[in-house]
Amino acid sequence: MTTHLQSPQGPGAGRSERTTVLPPGGGQTAFYAKSNMVPLPVIDRGSGIYLWDEDDRRYIDVSSGPVVSSIGHGNARVADAMASQAKRLEYAFARLARNRVNIDYSERLARLAGPGFERVNLTSGGSEAVENAIKFLRQYAIATGKPSKRQIITCEPSYHGATIATLAMNGEVALAPFLDGFATTSHKVPAPLSYRVPDDHSIGSYARHCAAALDAKIAELGAENVLAFVIEPVGGLSTGCVVPPAEYIHAIREICTSRGVHLVFDEILCGMGRTGKFLAAHHWPEALPDIVTMAKGLASGYSPLGAMLAPADMVDELSELTGFEFQYSYNANPVSSAVGMAVLDEYEGLDLVARAVERGTQLRSGLEALQSSLPILGDIRGLGMLLAVELVADKKTKVSLPSDLLPADRIRIHGLRNGLMIYSRPTSGGKYGHWFIVSPPLTISEEECEDLLRRLGKTLSDLVAELRDMGTL
Repeated sequence: MTTHLQSPQGPGAGRSERTTVLPPGGGQTAFYAKSNMVPLPVIDRGSGIYLWDEDDRRYIDVSSGPVVSSIGHGNARVADAMASQAKRLEYAFARLARNRVNIDYSERLARLAGPGFERVNLTSGGSEAVENAIKFLRQYAIATGKPSKRQIITCEPSYHGATIATLAMNGEVALAPFLDGFATTSHKVPAPLSYRVPDDHSIGSYARHCAAALDAKIAELGAENVLAFVIEPVGGLSTGCVVPPAEYIHAIREICTSRGVHLVFDEILCGMGRTGKFLAAHHWPEALPDIVTMAKGLASGYSPLGAMLAPADMVDELSELTGFEFQYSYNANPVSSAVGMAVLDEYEGLDLVARAVERGTQLRSGLEALQSSLPILGDIRGLGMLLAVELVADKKTKVSLPSDLLPADRIRIHGLRNGLMIYSRPTSGGKYGHWFIVSPPLTISEEECEDLLRRLGKTLSDLVAELRDMGTL
């Protein structure tokens, strides 16, 4: 059932937006703030890069949801693999039994990840994968006689999950009141931002400053007390797809090695080929982390799936000492493992890692062309087909759009009106700027990229016109 509702707070105030009247229960939407100004279409079906709502309006999935749907929607081969596995064996609890598809999938994933990541621990998603990484390292520290190692260092800004433990690791300043006195937060060091660097720094010098800050924080806490440094090697929505300079990655690897601190790459969002390498870590082969976490693209939205990848020597040593016995009901699930195998088949058959480079280059070129003609596009950044566009009020001064104008919401609304579904939300209360992510399914064609760019150009032009009418520009 649909009805017309007004959005007086949003762009085009007074225009009607179609939305669904929630029945009893209301679904997930019932828990969202009623003040949310962005209409949420009820999606009925999907195919490739497209989604259709219940009114049969089509949208391009510009951001693969939250960078999940890497192989696109409606893939019959993956759906058939899921159904076939469910008919044969839908569930087997890992503490009581093994299942062949989980064994085969874990071995295949480890081969793609390469040396240093020979052991795979599956979870139901990214937050669980990050938690398992921390729990594994903590258990290893205790088992090897280093019980004081319990402190975790992360970056500000950053994002590592939505459980209580991973929320406490996030470099999200807006969460401070929620976490205060409720959870033990990680220690924060500055993220190596590339656009909003201090006036007395270049990108390179600021990256060195951020690496030095990590070294100083470890010294402050005492290396014997620090368990791990966890970082997104290529940022997600928290930083707007920041790509650190190679010297930063090499520096933090050297610091962690010399200090005896484990380095963890959170590749929940940037892994699975989206940056043009199977792991983002593979861009810096001489500075590999100790642990990698993955999710999102692993199952590409067809089933909940995450993974922690660890070196064989650590896992096998711990197995001899105490083992790592923490379990979830659905880890190593045979249906999710079968989906993971089918997704890897799609990656291989369609050469999606190479396509991430090819189509990512096309998208970046198109975005840079829009940047040259529109006054609100301050920065285009990212790697492969993981790109972000930062919105500004003034390109010369890099002044952000006012946070009270809710730029992230406005770009989403204008996108919906132009047939685009865009992933954008305020992070850190807009402290570090406002951006949206361009990361469509890796299966997108050259022609579909051009259509996306045309629609995005119209979307941004509509936003510029609105901001001018408001006197913001």
